[in-house]
Amino acid sequence: MNPNVMTAAHRARPFGSHVTVTSHSTGRSVTVRINDRGPFVKGRCIDLSTGAARELGMAGTTTVSLR
Repeated sequence: MNPNVMTAAHRARPFGSHVTVTSHSTGRSVTVRINDRGPFVKGRCIDLSTGAARELGMAGTTTVSLR
């Protein structure tokens, strides 16, 4: 896995589908491709690659919207 590409893990979305993730704290958006399952931590809906999180200006966890 390349951590710099725009990918993410989601529990239910089909592999290969694209999701636009918007950070509530920064207002930035990024489109990612689902290529893995997860996250398996209660209360989390998506797990972003390092590159996608960097584009959103994230450090750690934050509230996001999916579309």
